[in-house]
Amino acid sequence: MRTPIRYNRRRVLGAAVGTMLAARLGMTGSARARTTTSTKEILMSSSAAQQTTPEGPGSASGAPNLPAGFTDTFTSRYIDTGELRLHAVIGGEGPPLLLVHGWPENWYAWRLLMPALAKDFEVIAVDQRGIGLSDKPLAGYDTGTLANDLVALMDALGHNRFALVGHDTGYFISYALAADHPGRVDRVVLAEVPGPPGVIPSPPLFIPEPANNRLWHIPFNRVNNELTEKLVSGREDIFFGYEFAIQGGEKKLPDDVQQYYFDLYSDPDVLRGSFGLYRAWDTTVTQNEQRKSQPLTMPVLAIGGEQSWGEAAGEGMKPAADDVQTVVIPGVGHWVAEQAPDEMLAALTAFLAPYRDGSAVVQDSGWLAAASGPQLG
Repeated sequence: MRTPIRYNRRRVLGAAVGTMLAARLGMTGSARARTTTSTKEILMSSSAAQQTTPEGPGSASGAPNLPAGFTDTFTSRYIDTGELRLHAVIGGEGPPLLLVHGWPENWYAWRLLMPALAKDFEVIAVDQRGIGLSDKPLAGYDTGTLANDLVALMDALGHNRFALVGHDTGYFISYALAADHPGRVDRVVLAEVPGPPGVIPSPPLFIPEPANNRLWHIPFNRVNNELTEKLVSGREDIFFGYEFAIQGGEKKLPDDVQQYYFDLYSDPDVLRGSFGLYRAWDTTVTQNEQRKSQPLTMPVLAIGGEQSWGEAAGEGMKPAADDVQTVVIPGVGHWVAEQAPDEMLAALTAFLAPYRDGSAVVQDSGWLAAASGPQLG
């Protein structure tokens, strides 16, 4: 049993990237401002609080442009964890597989992978605390608390042990969950950041321009003042459009997909909630400094986009885990589940096969050979 982590010390600066990684960033795509907004409003928070059944574009029944037959397999559910109510889209048969989205997205980020995964797993794609149709309290956005939310979710669903996939901020949360609750996680997939803040060295305040262009949103989002919401509100297409472009490499997300996220984050409570993880950054850094003293022992697969973090997604976990393998998906940037769903599915299917088949032991590196397509490291 691990020694409980005490969260009582703060750090001035914690970041998710070391100085040595900044040179990678020059290869990424240019920013482009979005200039149109949808007239459709998504009232994710105030309306959701009154509903017993998830509805609207944030739900499986109301989300646009889902794969054919999606709602034959998947349904939206509200799950009362005792602490708060979380929204999750659930379907499929087999051992449980929890999918944790990143910023600025929600469960919808996984939609292209979910039907295939549901053939082998019970897929649970959750909205993080503060985002989508999940509750949006004012506090509780450090990764320790966010991980506890997900453990409580899986408890409520009757799952003691599960596999876990996290992307972007979901990488941070999934690492915290695996570290704080190692007996619950069979194996974990961590995609598209260069390691958890506090595990790898922090960069200097002034970093080269290509890196700054991709990382400036972290200190901006961390500003613990309504200033950030005021600057973004009504300009979601500009702010988030820049992020989708600068992080995406050469293969951009379709306009309608970006518009879905612009509308989602136009809800004031979603916007505030989405900044919560960043505003709790100091607390998370302190937590991770303690977590890394007890490296993960379960298998870890890191996935990076070639035009984004690439190998760094795995290198950043090596100080905090004993068994890390890395897959680099060629020709894509940060949004790997949406830019390269077939390649990501191949990597997930191969890595998760021992868990699917009831074995917790990977035979040598055989799963790597099965992951055809991506570059392997």
